[in-house]
Amino acid sequence: MVSVGHALNHLPDEESVERGLVAVARALRPGGLLAIDLCDLDWAEARRDPPSIARLTDDWAIITEFSLPEPNRFIRQMAVFVRNDDGSWRRDDERHDNVLVDTARVPDLLADHGIEARVDSSFAGERLPPGLRAVTGIDHSPAHR
Repeated sequence: MVSVGHALNHLPDEESVERGLVAVARALRPGGLLAIDLCDLDWAEARRDPPSIARLTDDWAIITEFSLPEPNRFIRQMAVFVRNDDGSWRRDDERHDNVLVDTARVPDLLADHGIEARVDSSFAGERLPPGLRAVTGIDHSPAHR
């Protein structure tokens, strides 16, 4: 099983992320493997004080502002403008409020539930920027239940 797009980080708090991670790991079949994308504290630190981003095409425009209001929260506030068929513009704003986790705690968290896990800095041979890690290798074989 593979999860990308840091879906668990959209939960409301760190406890919910941890419960979700345990639930997903427990749902694996014996011998199953889970590779999951989690935004962690180092991920946020690498994105501290980023500039706002604006992009424009003939049919849409987006302005994105980033903030770290708390050490474990990363927010992307987006103003999205989409051109209607009549040439006018429609605004559809989005806010992505991500809870960040300390991925170094994941192996122990899952071990408490009989699940073996490790945290790696990349998937396969992909190299991530320094300080960024990915959780991989959650083994739900019978020996680790």
